[in-house]
Amino acid sequence: MSKRITAPLDEDTVKQLKAGDQVLLSGTIYTARDMAHRKLTDLISAGEELPFDLRGSVIYYVGPSPAKPGQVIGSAGPTTSGRMDPFVKQLMEGGMKGMIGKGARSPEVLQALKEYTGVYFGATGGAAALLARCITQSEVVAFEELGTEAVRRLVVKDMPLIVINDCHGGDLYVTGKKEWARV
Repeated sequence: MSKRITAPLDEDTVKQLKAGDQVLLSGTIYTARDMAHRKLTDLISAGEELPFDLRGSVIYYVGPSPAKPGQVIGSAGPTTSGRMDPFVKQLMEGGMKGMIGKGARSPEVLQALKEYTGVYFGATGGAAALLARCITQSEVVAFEELGTEAVRRLVVKDMPLIVINDCHGGDLYVTGKKEWARV
């Protein structure tokens, strides 16, 4: 059974999530990929204001395709998360609580999840058109010059995700392999 959660996330919600939990996420999230992460952390380092409040935020690693007529957004599937790893600690220090992507994370990210009470969700790769159906609103809020990689504010309803890494050190990539390994 899936847990229903709402973004922005609070610390109590994050603490209740465990690696392997299936969730349906609703609420407001943001998109950002490599270049947007660099720009966000540069703003933080310069002491400048960010284009959105990091406190409780969830960032989806996606560069959606353009919307077709009558659609809110085009296909919106996750990108590989590891490219964002160098920026995670600084964003979590600022209050980010969650990330959505695909693929394993570095030991530094896993430590930051524990230190700052965060969670990493996996979204199904290859299901971009289906994931886009969960997005009810999309608006560029920063770095429009980055095109598809601009930061967007998304409103999502019942986005299906799985907790890959929790704030307690749980790692579905480790436990899943152990559970399904053939001896």
